[in-house]
Amino acid sequence: MTRYRDLYAAEDLPIFQNRMYASEHEAIHCPKGNMRLVEDLETGLLYNLAFEPEQMVYDEHYQNDQTSSSTFQSHLDDVAGIIDRTMKSDLMLEIGCGKGRFMDILVERGFNVLGVDPTYEGESTRVIKAYFTKDLNLRGDGIILRHVLEHIQNPYDFLCMVRDANGGSGKIYIEVPCFEWICRQNAWFDIFYEHVNYFREADFHRMFGTVYESGKVFSGQYIYVVAELSSLQAPVYDEKHAAASTAGFFNSQPELPVQADPQQRRIVWGAASKGVIFSLMSKRRGQAVDTIIDISPGKQGRYIPATGLRVHAPEDALPTIPDGSIVHVMNSNYMAEIKAMSQNRFIYASIDNVR
Repeated sequence: MTRYRDLYAAEDLPIFQNRMYASEHEAIHCPKGNMRLVEDLETGLLYNLAFEPEQMVYDEHYQNDQTSSSTFQSHLDDVAGIIDRTMKSDLMLEIGCGKGRFMDILVERGFNVLGVDPTYEGESTRVIKAYFTKDLNLRGDGIILRHVLEHIQNPYDFLCMVRDANGGSGKIYIEVPCFEWICRQNAWFDIFYEHVNYFREADFHRMFGTVYESGKVFSGQYIYVVAELSSLQAPVYDEKHAAASTAGFFNSQPELPVQADPQQRRIVWGAASKGVIFSLMSKRRGQAVDTIIDISPGKQGRYIPATGLRVHAPEDALPTIPDGSIVHVMNSNYMAEIKAMSQNRFIYASIDNVR
């Protein structure tokens, strides 16, 4: 019997979604890779079998900070509340702390937090600008792993390394995108190379003998789990938790929303992962995006991978867009915020509500 069940395949995807480029040419000719998403029939985990980890070098050009959004700030406050409730400790260690914004929230709540991340750009003495390894000799009473595990090949091995580096025990908070939400929403724009792994909540209950708490956050888009590192165990395939059939979703991607007037500009709000894939697939279908907007200062004035679209600040782009234009919103969680910022002047199409 074969070890893998194929779920999805795609070619020539940018290897980074949130790596920003200084020129259109550099962005268009960014490194690319292939996707072969499989279900491993030994471990039950879902991952890209074609992933090449040696290509993935994260640096300061990687811009995934979302804290310019009040909606996302509210999500981070909710996460901080979960951590405060379930794993208050003397010293917290955030692996993959990004630009350090979530650390700041925890420090304001009275936590003692250290962070590790090669993309960090600040001057805080709390953060080591590096990849996490045992050689750093860092430990925490609690470990935070937010939106890191989906990027790492062999996540079980990585968690074993974290456990061993932490002396064999400690609570860990993990947050990752939810594959069940992706399937339920037909969210083909949420499958991309940078995420090698795709998780269900059941995966973590198979990887940890002790799960203190788990659930969904951010309107179901993310899974979270609070578990005991000492209870980590090799996952084993369980037929009860087999990946749902994805043939209809993955083999025939739904038609993208179309403009009523073919001469009208195609506008996207959101230059992160969803926006990168939506823009790329739109271009491949002959429906190229004209304008992409994002509120993150780290993205504005730079170019997104594959299509080479320049990211515009709302204050620069909105005055040039006629009233009544269709704006494709990449994440419906931000809909109210986007409508308020743009004074409700447009027709708003939320792509993650399209069936």
